[in-house]
Parts: sequence; C-alpha cells; structure tokens
Amino acid sequence: MGKTVTVTRSRRETEDLGFEFANRVTAGQVIAMKGDLGAGKTCFTCGFARGMGYDGEVNSPTFAIVNEYLGGRLDVYHFDMYRVGGWEDLYTTGYFDYLEAGGVLIIEWSENIASALPQDVITVTIENVFENERRITIED
Repeated sequence: MGKTVTVTRSRRETEDLGFEFANRVTAGQVIAMKGDLGAGKTCFTCGFARGMGYDGEVNSPTFAIVNEYLGGRLDVYHFDMYRVGGWEDLYTTGYFDYLEAGGVLIIEWSENIASALPQDVITVTIENVFENERRITIED
C-alpha cells in the first residue's frame, strides 16, 4: 500500500474513507490509530466497521478498553489504549489474545503500546487541519 494522504471535510467523508480502507485489510492485521483527542479516530473506525460489514453501533471504547464488532467479513476489535500505562495493564486488556483471534485490531492511542505493536502494523494518523478538515495519512 505504501503511504496515502487524504483530506476529509466532514464526519461523513472521514467515515467513508474508513469504509473504503476496510476493503484493503486482511485477517490478522493491526491498525495503529494516531491523533489528538477529537481528531476523528472513532469516526474513521465507525466507517471501517461498516466497511467490514458490521451494522451495529460503534462507540469509543474509552471505558471498556475494547469493543468487539462481530459478524462482518472480518471481526473487528476496537481498542482504546489511552489509560494503558505498562505491560501489566496491556496484558489485562486481552490484547495478546486478540492478536491471535484472526480478526482485525484497530487501536486508538496506539503510541501508548508502541513496543507491543507488530512490525507489519498499518498506521493511520489523523490531524486536524481546520474546523472540520482532517488530514488522514495511511502508512504500511
């Protein structure tokens, strides 16, 4: 895939980009999301889950740590690692078990677990450019 940069100008465009991106992802892949609070990580993930065929509600897993979106082309495991402060915390999330589950992991605040990410991780960076404008960089 390499590196692609896309500018979105609405929540819908950000979701649509996530939807399209889902078509390029295969089982077992890990997607590391980066971006400030409110940048659009969960919005992108909402489109991604729809692109995988999940038609339920998608929410930020801030308090649950992980939300599972099951029943689509691939199962999606949506993590929020904001409050993970070390290896012990990471083990309690079930992260390593989910790596072996055969679905796709999409991880918000992935920088908090950078040393535990696989080498072939796909990175999605979302930057606020203007009021509703986001620059989304996808790198593999």
